[in-house]
Amino acid sequence: MTSPAPTVAELAERFTLGVRGDATALIHGVGTLAHAGEGQLAFLANPRYRSQLEGSKAAAVVMRAADAEGYAGTALVAEDPYTAFAKIAATFEVPPAREPGVHPMSDIHPDAVIDSAAHVGAFSSIGAGSRVEAGAFIGPGCIVGEDCMVGAGSELLARVTLVTRVRLGERVRIHPGAVIGADGFGLAMDAGRWIKVPQLGGVVIGDDCEIGANTCIDRGAIEDTVLEEDVRLDNLIQVGHNVRIGAHTAMAGCVAIAGSARIGRYCMIAGGAGIAGHLEICDRVVVTAMSLVSSSIREPGEYSSGTGLMDNRSWRRNAARFRQLDRMARQLRDQELKDDTQ
Repeated sequence: MTSPAPTVAELAERFTLGVRGDATALIHGVGTLAHAGEGQLAFLANPRYRSQLEGSKAAAVVMRAADAEGYAGTALVAEDPYTAFAKIAATFEVPPAREPGVHPMSDIHPDAVIDSAAHVGAFSSIGAGSRVEAGAFIGPGCIVGEDCMVGAGSELLARVTLVTRVRLGERVRIHPGAVIGADGFGLAMDAGRWIKVPQLGGVVIGDDCEIGANTCIDRGAIEDTVLEEDVRLDNLIQVGHNVRIGAHTAMAGCVAIAGSARIGRYCMIAGGAGIAGHLEICDRVVVTAMSLVSSSIREPGEYSSGTGLMDNRSWRRNAARFRQLDRMARQLRDQELKDDTQ
């Protein structure tokens, strides 16, 4: 049985928002400012979309007080419209039914412990010495290797692999195809041939983390690879062995982090950024897209590297000049020294 649609007033009371306009309007769902229809809630957070406000057919719009001035429609007033909208939108998400129990087509090692309130889906495997706690969800086709822990309320959505010695906290969500606890990339050269360095550590992931699809987090060589609580990783991210990521840090798709890097709390790493190994990034650092972090960052702030897009002809010309920068810098220095002596 579905719950009755809330009114604007009920949403305002629940999420501590102001109301301007028709507080009795019913909200059945959410939509974008441009495409929301009757009974839907939209939001305005970015000024560049202000022009869409007057033509929007949304039943109500979450916005700041300044944007609500003079608006003829119904507004839910918030200091941070995007966050308020996210909280409201979550109330319209219908979670799938997940009955506790172990599917008969799963493979459970006799030494594994599965809480009676957990769900293990078809074609999943739970290895020796592993534990799945209450309310956890192991989706179809997942592999939980030896000596792993899946904390209470955590979700492995489908085809997730926990290789070995992986510890998930509570309410961790891992999307399809992710591989946690594979060997780190540890090699040593011996008499002209590579030999593999044993990876004897594990992976520890704190409460409320989210790991995107096809992301890989390698286990440590000796100590553990660690994600503190509320770390959010997008799809296709590589986290090398012995990396430590501080609480509440978020990373967008295709970030690559080399081994033993230390990343602070409340950092934001944009898509495609690369982080070299054995360096430190302090708390509250923003790294913009496609940047290469090749040395430690010790002061909070926003950091960028690389060059912006330009037409190919200009790029070729500038690339040729780039090769001459050292010579030009030396000539400039010599000229400055010459000028100082005159």
